[in-house]
Amino acid sequence: MSRLDGALIAAYRAALYRIADRFDLKIDQASPELAAWQLAHKVDCSALLTACNPAGQRVDERVNQSATAALAARIRRAHWPHSPTLGLDPAGRWPAEPGFLVGGLALAPARELGRLFDQNAIVWAGSDAVPRLILLR
Repeated sequence: MSRLDGALIAAYRAALYRIADRFDLKIDQASPELAAWQLAHKVDCSALLTACNPAGQRVDERVNQSATAALAARIRRAHWPHSPTLGLDPAGRWPAEPGFLVGGLALAPARELGRLFDQNAIVWAGSDAVPRLILLR
């Protein structure tokens, strides 16, 4: 059971997760493009992470940029394959949120990283390349 508002969860589920301007992911929909991305990077799972708007609260763009830079530095230090992403709200209520698709990040460490950046949720996919919304609260 989640402490998150149902409307917020619905917004996360409805979002489009754009990967490096090449393809979009939708929650619970298999993605042949994600499967190909994972194969190309020799991984069997991936996580989509952002550091923007902690706890689902809008913050100043400079705060988001700094948090995104910190997440990027952590990903680079770990040498995980990654691609830039944008979380897009089809309803237009939220601005695009930058993030990263990170290859080879198992579910437990992906959750940990999401919590480190005070996120409500992450998106994670296993070898089936089906993006799943993973609630952290």
